[in-house]
Amino acid sequence: MKWIVKTLLVLLVIGTAGWSGLALYHLPLGNAVTRLILTALFAGASLSTLLIPRKKRHALALYFAFFALVLAFWFELAPSNDRDWQADVAVLPFAEVQGEQVMIRNIRDFDYRSESDFDIRYYDREFRLSELTSVDFFSVYWMGEAIAHVMVSFGFNDRDYVTFSIETRKEQGETYSSLKGFFRNYELIYVVGDERDLIRLRTNYRSPAEDVYLFRSRIRPEHARLLFIDYVKKINELKDRPEWYNTLTDNCTSNIAGHIDAFQDDLRYSWKILLSGYAAEYAYELGAFDSSRPFSEIKRLGYINPTARALSDAGGFSRRIRENVPRP
Repeated sequence: MKWIVKTLLVLLVIGTAGWSGLALYHLPLGNAVTRLILTALFAGASLSTLLIPRKKRHALALYFAFFALVLAFWFELAPSNDRDWQADVAVLPFAEVQGEQVMIRNIRDFDYRSESDFDIRYYDREFRLSELTSVDFFSVYWMGEAIAHVMVSFGFNDRDYVTFSIETRKEQGETYSSLKGFFRNYELIYVVGDERDLIRLRTNYRSPAEDVYLFRSRIRPEHARLLFIDYVKKINELKDRPEWYNTLTDNCTSNIAGHIDAFQDDLRYSWKILLSGYAAEYAYELGAFDSSRPFSEIKRLGYINPTARALSDAGGFSRRIRENVPRP
């Protein structure tokens, strides 16, 4: 029994030390040298706790006191909407709801010459819930099959589309790191944009181009309205109460799953939500897409890069990228 307790204690120290070391290095604690020194000191303290046989209780007490300090700093970190943001995430969207009328402010519609060279444009648009006729999903691949960025697009009378992209809100000089995303380095933002912006950015202007697949859902109209309103509530919440992005628990697919809970509270969690490249396949297995075709065919037909590149900034962009994509 004694060896079991010792083994569990060793595993606890190793686990907390590993998390604390990564947190100390990635949290905003001065420059890289300062963070390396703090990480090394904490690693030394954890090793001495495990390796020095004498006064082990005192060593453990001191170690967990240090760990408590790291946790205290962690929980004191507060997200903010007041930072020097990169231009593409500098403006927060919000909405005004009056009955079935929803006015969305700050819909992004950048005019790109390259990924980093663009004219900043936003517009406001009013949508009527009674005219919501479709919900589509975009899966964007840039690093293999396992990881994708997933966006949701709402169509009104098969004419007007507005897309929600759940992203990291990066400051000037920041770059994305999935590891840093575990440690409160980025705020969460819902970019609400025109498809000409959010899709063409990925198919036409990023280098290398990202692979974008369109999946048309068979969602019921009443569920589509609940989903849309849940998204609208979220963008208003983030405007007033910023949140941290988290690579594992608060990302694009986990938040989409959370919004789907607005009308489907029995949604089963799956590893395909964590590995977001398989999220579309999981949605297919749940009956969200056309079940008369195999998933491989739906995905093949939904590949829109050639069409998006050919259209450039032509009118009717949203309609034309859907022309050869089957709707359930």
